[in-house]
Amino acid sequence: MAGSATVLTDNTWLSKLDRRLLVFESFMALVSGYAIFLLMVLAVISVSGRQFINQPLPGYVDWIEQAMPLIAFMGIAYTQREGGHIRMDMLVGKLHGRVLWLFESLTSIGILLLIILMIWGSWSHFERSFDFSAPWWSRDSSIDIGIPLWPAKLVVPIAFLIIAIRLLIQICSFAMAFVKNLQYPVAVPLIQDAATQAAAEAAQLSGFNSKGVSDD
Repeated sequence: MAGSATVLTDNTWLSKLDRRLLVFESFMALVSGYAIFLLMVLAVISVSGRQFINQPLPGYVDWIEQAMPLIAFMGIAYTQREGGHIRMDMLVGKLHGRVLWLFESLTSIGILLLIILMIWGSWSHFERSFDFSAPWWSRDSSIDIGIPLWPAKLVVPIAFLIIAIRLLIQICSFAMAFVKNLQYPVAVPLIQDAATQAAAEAAQLSGFNSKGVSDD
């Protein structure tokens, strides 16, 4: 499973690239959060309309379909950067040094190959939907109110492209850590042990940061 992780930074080119990509990943995650919030608003409007005027929001299901790629895919690169995806921490936590970095490199390469295939497949899916000569540039639309589907389909390869770049950064960092036998590489999530996690949570709850200085 996923555990608490920390990402170290410094003045190297890899860390600078990591922080620049993080800005875009954070924006995408924010868009995903807003999509969830807007769906909640639409649900309230639809249910209220059905309850009080016997008229639910037209195309409510269509808008849910449009928002699902934003919710499902826009935050995956940010989550990858923060080490929030499901992983076997019980296994990985027992590895150390070059063995750990080799394992992380190989698994990241495997994920990257899968993501490349998914970019190819999702882009083909988008191309089948997009057509400059068609109304609204779309060969297909939602069933109820006819919303063009190509914008939602375009979100998927874009999100996969961002996580592919993130994986390339992490593979470079793991490879450098393996070659140089680094203990704490930058630009990758370093999983914290249970004691460190507990100390960080206790410091946060007590109003003190990790250095013992009050946040106030």
